[in-house]
Amino acid sequence: MDASIAPASRAAVVTPNDTAIVGARALYIGTTGDVAIAPRRDMDPAIFRNVPAGMILPVHAAIVALTGTTASNIVALF
Repeated sequence: MDASIAPASRAAVVTPNDTAIVGARALYIGTTGDVAIAPRRDMDPAIFRNVPAGMILPVHAAIVALTGTTASNIVALF
C-alpha cells in the first residue's frame, strides 16, 4: 500500500508547543477546542476553530502551536 494513504501505524500524545516539531500525518482531537497547526516549520500556524472532540484532522502537522490551541488530549498519528 502507498505510504501516503496507508493508515497510521504509530501514535503519540502531543503537548502543544510553539517550536517543537511533531511531524504528524494527522491529529486526533480528544477535547473540543481550537487547534493551531503549522504544516511546515517555516509557516505560520493556521487555527482550526471549534474542532469537535473525537475528530481526526487529516492534515500534516509539523507544529501544534501552544499559542492559539485550546483543544486538549491531542494525539499525533504517524
